Amino acid sequence: MSEHSDNERIADLGFARVDHDREARNGVPEVIFGEGKRAEQISAIVTCLRERHRRALVTRLDAERAECVLRDHPGGTYDPASRLLRWGEAPGRLPGRVAVICAGTSDLPVAEEAAQTLEWLGVEVARLSDVGVAGLDRLLAHRTAIARADVLIVVAGMEGALPSVVTGLVRNPVIAVPTSVGYGASLQGVTALLGMLSACATGMSVVNIDNGFGAAWQAASILGLVAHGVNPAPVDFSHNADAPGS
Repeated sequence: MSEHSDNERIADLGFARVDHDREARNGVPEVIFGEGKRAEQISAIVTCLRERHRRALVTRLDAERAECVLRDHPGGTYDPASRLLRWGEAPGRLPGRVAVICAGTSDLPVAEEAAQTLEWLGVEVARLSDVGVAGLDRLLAHRTAIARADVLIVVAGMEGALPSVVTGLVRNPVIAVPTSVGYGASLQGVTALLGMLSACATGMSVVNIDNGFGAAWQAASILGLVAHGVNPAPVDFSHNADAPGS
């Protein structure tokens, strides 16, 4: 049994405090980070989320624990490549399309984490795989499709060059994702991360190493501005330092 507080905004499970109010704040229920949690803990959090929001997403979950959680919550979809476990769908679709571009086959798990998170968030996804800079003709063959994407997520390991190339071809936002794929001097993705952060191409942002989920969230946030518009007035925070009398 969960113990609720703050007018049902938080469900206190003892080992976790499920933030039900998050959907009201940013439009999406709390997402469960699977690493470090036992299957029974994940299952209890999923129960909370599905009862309240009718959908749930677990990231970074291995197949063994996913099987245990699915015994308690049948009907979910688990993908061993992306390590995502999900139930339900977004209540509506966001406008536009995100292209998820993957440099090499070894980068696909991170790319699929991004693509499948986007789909759960209600975003149309176009996938383009194995088009790294070692063979630029593979990328340029899809130049028209790339230019038509509203947001682009570019996933690459090794030296991390692909996002800079893509950014130089398009006018829309590019989100670069370094992966830990590569030989010794790639330093588990640090080389790709630093290369992307040092890129001269304008219009590119960078997320953390192997963070396909974070890239997907950022892309969906950009499309959300198209769907809902910009805030007509500043957000009113109760402890705003600029408020009268503060």
